[in-house]
Amino acid sequence: MMLTGVLFVPFLGGCWLYCLTDAALTPPVAYRGLPKAVWVGIIAATFIFGAVAWLAARSRRRRSVTYAGCLDWPAAEASLARHPAGRDRGPGLRIAAKGPDDDPDFLRHLDRIIRGTNS
Repeated sequence: MMLTGVLFVPFLGGCWLYCLTDAALTPPVAYRGLPKAVWVGIIAATFIFGAVAWLAARSRRRRSVTYAGCLDWPAAEASLARHPAGRDRGPGLRIAAKGPDDDPDFLRHLDRIIRGTNS
């Protein structure tokens, strides 16, 4: 009985922290009804009741709104450009970097070296 209570408290704390973080990191354009600051305040002040309300509102919002309608795509692209994994992306589409063994010019150059015809 004691172990159940000891494990339940961190579970509630983790759920609360997840909901608080999710509400804080959700883009402001994705909120319907209450503004972002109000949701964060509700979750922070009412602990688990606010977290459960956030989960209910979020699931309703995700079912009724498509991703194209709730995301600010220019802001998402700017965020990707700031992220280390997205820094190599330039304007427009780029072909993924190839290894030297996939580059036809490099293979031709190696073939010339092997055959001894350096032209």
